[in-house]
Amino acid sequence: MGASAATGIQLVAARPCVPACQRMLGSRSVVSAFGRALSTRTGFASCVQTASAGPLVAAKYKRFAVRAMSQGAAPGLPIDLRGKRAFIAGVADDNGYGWAIAKALAAAGAEILVGTWVPALNIFETSLRRGKFDESRKLPDGSLMEITKVYPLDAVYDTLEDVPEHVKTNKRYAGSSKWTVKEVAETVKDDFGSIDILVHSLANGPEVTKPLLETSRSGYLAAVSASSYSYISLLQHFLPIMNPGGASISLTYIASERTIPGYGGGMSSAKAALESDTRVLAYEAGRKGKIRVNTISAGPLGSRAAKAIGFIEKMIEYSYVNAPLQKELLADEVGNAAAFLVSPLASAITGSTVYVDNGLNTMALAVDSPTLST
Repeated sequence: MGASAATGIQLVAARPCVPACQRMLGSRSVVSAFGRALSTRTGFASCVQTASAGPLVAAKYKRFAVRAMSQGAAPGLPIDLRGKRAFIAGVADDNGYGWAIAKALAAAGAEILVGTWVPALNIFETSLRRGKFDESRKLPDGSLMEITKVYPLDAVYDTLEDVPEHVKTNKRYAGSSKWTVKEVAETVKDDFGSIDILVHSLANGPEVTKPLLETSRSGYLAAVSASSYSYISLLQHFLPIMNPGGASISLTYIASERTIPGYGGGMSSAKAALESDTRVLAYEAGRKGKIRVNTISAGPLGSRAAKAIGFIEKMIEYSYVNAPLQKELLADEVGNAAAFLVSPLASAITGSTVYVDNGLNTMALAVDSPTLST
């Protein structure tokens, strides 16, 4: 099974993405210390199309320049990603963390490239062209996020030689080519030369609803392959085309270190591996390419894909009731944190797991436990 967008493979993480532009990068920033920096009043930039009007994703993709929106900005610490190019692996719809991160980076001025799971590619591109995502594409200044190019991607396979015959001949892959990790990295290099930001927003656990004791070896290894090794592979192949001083982030979940009954199939192990790999990759990528590597541990999100685990709404409700900050967790808040982490403002931060979950990770006791009321 291929790796799908993190929105469905993450299988864990905040309320449905609220596209309203006033919520995007607004004052409810998840990183309060940098609230002013993340505010739309402090100089966020946005992508502005300079090419002639046409389809969002053309056969010969159009290039988009970014124009700063800093004129008249209030004093502060603006996140400025103008001139930076980001590749976001794992965007297949408009209601998950990958999409929210793309919007945040676009609002800060970055050029956006995305990698979409091959079986979901046609629906995603069609929805973009037909304007179905226009409302959720809105940036703080009212413009729409532009995606320079969408690449077919299945991060479970490193090279074409790794792809089994039954996948090559699968009708869901028909019409697409160059979608293995190595091929996508080479194509991005041919198209643009280099990137500055790499985002891993994908995962998959085919047996996620099974307890660990009932998980098969193949199911366990599939979860680790799609959800954690895929990040190693992406960095391995994209690092040579990343500009020094760049940054990479992934998405993890508290199940890596706390028991979440029902979050099975090896997904908790995959997230633990991802966090451990983040620390090792921070050292190796830092020394080899001067690239920072961090991961965001996000709270539960009611994305379309997350519903696969069967009790995502209960996870969201538990988080709301028990977290120190008793409020809805927005996908945009994770996007804000990602924009900070890949920006120059976080130039000394690497190898870290950053919690964006309203503080739920700090709790050792469920305040709504019936035992507390007896």
